[in-house]
Amino acid sequence: MRDVLTFILAGGKGERLDPLTRDRAKPAVPFGGIYRIVDFVLSNCVNSGLRRIFLLTQYKSFSLQRHVLEGWNICSAQLGEFIDVVPAQQRISTDWYRGTADAIYQNLNMIQDYGPKLVLILAGDHVYKMDYRKMIEYHIDKGADMTVSCIQMPKSESVLFGVVEADKNNKVTGFQEKPQTPKTIPSDPQSIFASMGIYLFNTDTLFNELKMDAARADSDHDFGKNIIPQMIQKKLKVFAYDFALENTHSTYWRDIGTRDAYYQANMDLLGAEPEFNLYEKSWPLRTYHQQYPPIRVMTKDNHPGTVVDSLISGGCVIEGGEVNRSVVSSNVYIKDKAKVSRSVLMEGVMVGEGAQIQNAIIDKEVVIPPGTKIGFDPPEDRQHFTLTTSGIVIVAKKTSL
Repeated sequence: MRDVLTFILAGGKGERLDPLTRDRAKPAVPFGGIYRIVDFVLSNCVNSGLRRIFLLTQYKSFSLQRHVLEGWNICSAQLGEFIDVVPAQQRISTDWYRGTADAIYQNLNMIQDYGPKLVLILAGDHVYKMDYRKMIEYHIDKGADMTVSCIQMPKSESVLFGVVEADKNNKVTGFQEKPQTPKTIPSDPQSIFASMGIYLFNTDTLFNELKMDAARADSDHDFGKNIIPQMIQKKLKVFAYDFALENTHSTYWRDIGTRDAYYQANMDLLGAEPEFNLYEKSWPLRTYHQQYPPIRVMTKDNHPGTVVDSLISGGCVIEGGEVNRSVVSSNVYIKDKAKVSRSVLMEGVMVGEGAQIQNAIIDKEVVIPPGTKIGFDPPEDRQHFTLTTSGIVIVAKKTSL
């Protein structure tokens, strides 16, 4: 693993997650009660033995940088380990990062400084568990120049993903960006190989391909759209790694690219058998923990506080209120006779007496007055808040109600 240098791309604007990304980068958005989205890829790296990591940032990166500095200072510089946050520096030109490939191209100096044999490139806004060592072994066994990690998805969802075309030996033969009529998996005509945005390169190959791409004025400077097709045209060895077949921890993977995807991924954490399990001891998920008192659930005026099928974080007080199938972050106060259902409440939210919330995302430090109803009247909600395509109500950070 010391021959591998890892880059995590965490600089996107995250416009489709607005208003959750108005004040923060997408990887810094709170998730699952106590985590940030970036914690999942960082946990995968550390659990896989990868401890030479550059986190590339660009837009609204302050809270992301602070979170990583406070919660991920676990590496030993004396052992050559690091997790370094690197802002866009405009070293090569006056441009910000123009695409995923350009983000690495503008930081080739760091690869030269460390001289790795392999470079692993990851996205900072996906939720999943993955042992990258298996992909690295696969790459070496295949004698690949580049390996792209893929997950099988239904053919009907091709318009949501970059689709990797592969032959029966998983050698990549093409790439389609969100096609209406995709190339399917040879052994399964109803499924596609969706790119997970995880790329493993031989270092020399990466240098050559990025320099060639940078010289092209007609390029989007993107790994999927440009680098992979460019390599296929040159008949280099590009292979697809089947994540679901090789991963023993979980076959769950979600790109938190939209507001509805964010909401559903939080809901996937709930229930007796959640789709994504946070409690696997053999694959710990790390984050930064502040010091909070224990959760307090109490009876008020003969109304018992109740929690059903929910995640409740430290410092919360449920004073005679009800919480059902919801994800509740730290320091949330739910008062007497209040009801919260199928919702995500972020840190510091105050739910007043008798308030009712359903199918909603409430960002940090929102005070909900007594008797307020959110999620019951879409036309009324739309006048004051943001509604997702599926009708989930989003109340922005520090909104005054």
